[in-house]
Amino acid sequence: MPHGFNCGMPLNVLIAPDKFKGTLTAHQAAEAIACGWKSVRPQDQLALLPMSDGGDGFGEIISELTGAQLQQIETVDAVRRPLNASWWWHEDSRTAIIESARIIGLAMLPRGKYHPFELDTYGLGAVLREAEKRGARRCIVGIGGSATNDGGFGMARALGWQFFNTHEEPVVRWTELHHLSIIRPPPEARLFEELTVAVDVQNPLLGPSGCTRVYGPQKGITEFDLPERCLARLASVMETELKISHALTPGAGAAGGLGYGLMSFLGAKMEPGIGIFERHARLSDRVKNSQLVLTGEGALDEQTLMGKGVGEIANVCQRQAVPCIALAGVVPEPEKAKAKFAATYALTPGFTDKGSAMREPAVWLERLAAKAATEWKCQ
Repeated sequence: MPHGFNCGMPLNVLIAPDKFKGTLTAHQAAEAIACGWKSVRPQDQLALLPMSDGGDGFGEIISELTGAQLQQIETVDAVRRPLNASWWWHEDSRTAIIESARIIGLAMLPRGKYHPFELDTYGLGAVLREAEKRGARRCIVGIGGSATNDGGFGMARALGWQFFNTHEEPVVRWTELHHLSIIRPPPEARLFEELTVAVDVQNPLLGPSGCTRVYGPQKGITEFDLPERCLARLASVMETELKISHALTPGAGAAGGLGYGLMSFLGAKMEPGIGIFERHARLSDRVKNSQLVLTGEGALDEQTLMGKGVGEIANVCQRQAVPCIALAGVVPEPEKAKAKFAATYALTPGFTDKGSAMREPAVWLERLAAKAATEWKCQ
């Protein structure tokens, strides 16, 4: 066994999973893994550290790490339905933490009921404005999991930006942006001294790897020409009129172009969400003080192996020479995963079937963790 530990020796085990998308939050996954592991190795000391790289669960996880307090505000969701939204406030540092998925998230909408052309980021603007009114100097926004593809247009309108077509008529829907001619910013465009956007992708705004073509289909977009023309026109007029050019900036295409909007309209800086998590969690120190790390997510796929999210947990473990086990719903390429993980375990197809895993994800993840613990103690 690594580090000279024998099978019966108690271990300090760090449990740091991401969400299992569509079934378990990162907190629920951590609890299930802990229960399964403890059932086999009750002598081990377990520390739970749910993680997020900017999507669903980001606000709650970062607020727990920083001690920020939950706040509520009345706004609207992506389809403009009334919403009592959550955000978080840290008084001492004057820092606001906002999770876009809690406001304009795809998971909040009935599947297939609304066309993506009907959705926008307007509701996010009210939350940003509330944070400014509270006196926030810094704001951290996680933007993964959005339902929108409007380039931040709705958010900008909520914050006082005005858009006009060639006849100087107001443009009020993002799907009318291909007629855009004039943009008028509000008197004070910047809300915060420092606005950090947590992203987990590097996509530009437009083109084959842009937000519409890569992420649009999972939001219901099947026709790319109109949204591409609208976002291209927005970027063109922003550059011509205001000398603001972020269409090619890595991360501009995150969350349906919301990355672009936050940079262009509010002067935000992009940062990998996993880096924000690492910093606030003091991840390197926590890994160094552990003898084993358990992580996991829904799909341990190519993006994971390239270092996204759970893959970065594995990278930190490798730098600290601490073994890392990954538990996942599916591991498409287990041989490749061996380069990063001491062991990988998948719920499907070998351990259980997909239907059972989706119906009782916590039960099956707990059982999978118990299997991992059984096999690990014999190494």
